Amino acid sequence: MEILAERKTKTVYRDNNKAIKLFIEDYPKSNILNEALNQARVEETSLNIPKLLEVTKIDNRWALVSEYIEGKNLEQLMKENPDKREEYMNLFIDVQLNILSKKAPMLNKLKDKMKRKIEETNLNDTIKFDLNTRLESMPKHNMICHGDFNPSNVIIKNDGTVFVIDWAHVTQGNSSADAARTFLLFHLDNKKEEAEMYLNKFAEKSKTDKKYIQKWIPIVAAAHLSKSSEEEKAFLMNWIDVVDYF
Repeated sequence: MEILAERKTKTVYRDNNKAIKLFIEDYPKSNILNEALNQARVEETSLNIPKLLEVTKIDNRWALVSEYIEGKNLEQLMKENPDKREEYMNLFIDVQLNILSKKAPMLNKLKDKMKRKIEETNLNDTIKFDLNTRLESMPKHNMICHGDFNPSNVIIKNDGTVFVIDWAHVTQGNSSADAARTFLLFHLDNKKEEAEMYLNKFAEKSKTDKKYIQKWIPIVAAAHLSKSSEEEKAFLMNWIDVVDYF
């Protein structure tokens, strides 16, 4: 089997027309079943996503088996065609806005997840209180938020059909929180110029005040802390420290 991606807690393989996400042995079963359930719920919308085929065990390790989507992801295409970067960025945002236009009422709520993630950090109680106060003050929406929307998760098939993969972090909530997360993902990948282009274009296309999206950044940065490397934590702390700036 061909290895498609390797992470700390899982490895993704290709087996002909299937993608197999194989988790480490002690990965919580509840997290795996929750991911499977979330993917199934998003499948019930009209979005183009790989169908979940099976939840199984391989060599005493849990695995999720989905359709393999043949094509190139937007990250590859941006690297191969730098002159088309803006065109691809527009497509990237259009795909995200289409996701955000859908609803799946049974998904977990983004605010609840963020509150839990902030509580899991080593931030002091004052900062946690400030972040939670800001979080609670934000409008409650129920759009589908991918939670890890970056160009590597957008696949363009040979016929031009667009699919979105990796729904492990999907929730329902505020679209600007999802945009703030994508903005930070560009920065974490050392793509500052793309991050700024993305933020400006998302604000324009979604008719959202850029400052409103920026208000989410410290909250989203804090929620991302618990699963970050030391280098990433230092970067994210810079965004949390500007909580009073925006």
